[in-house]
Amino acid sequence: MVDQGLPIDAQCPSSAALLGYGGVAAAVCLSNWGSAMGTWKAGQSVIYTGIRHPSSVMKNVIPIVMAGVIGIYGLIVGVIIGQSITKPSNDRENAYSTYTGLAHLCAGLCCGFSGLAAGLCIGIIGDYGVRAVGYRASAVTLFPTSQTEREGYSNIPDSDEAAENTIENVSGSDDQNKLFIGMLIMLIFSEALALYGMIVALIVSQHSYSCV
Repeated sequence: MVDQGLPIDAQCPSSAALLGYGGVAAAVCLSNWGSAMGTWKAGQSVIYTGIRHPSSVMKNVIPIVMAGVIGIYGLIVGVIIGQSITKPSNDRENAYSTYTGLAHLCAGLCCGFSGLAAGLCIGIIGDYGVRAVGYRASAVTLFPTSQTEREGYSNIPDSDEAAENTIENVSGSDDQNKLFIGMLIMLIFSEALALYGMIVALIVSQHSYSCV
């Protein structure tokens, strides 16, 4: 007698849908959590530096935008997984298998945790990066070596014009651009972490087995 394996009820239990919807919740909630953390950390630095330099707010808002995109990754994966979960038939037969549920759960966790890690990374980089750009715009050096730099550290100008007219040799546009470009490169590679997780999640979510 040939072994037929597990019965249909064991391969497609009613609890399999719990795994799939858990993947949806993990993708959306964890990604939004990372997006919120990144926006919080970078946003407070933008507001802090915007007090003295309102003109730099729009340029320094890039970390906040990149953190917000992470939530969209989780939304995309969550919608795709949610639409792949099939409901039982009128005869109470489940077509959604445990195999498919585990695949969807792993896809959601992959996207969610990748988005959480990317959001925290973007928030920390944006926090310190925006503050560093603001220090240079304020003609401030964190490690003063000369008398001029010490004066610039103790007397922070109140506007961009004052910073340019008083201590021009301490801070220049070249230094600000170098800091900003370095911060932007780090933000791009941090954002890529969430993108990698979404790509893998989309591939894993296509693995399915139907009992019908």
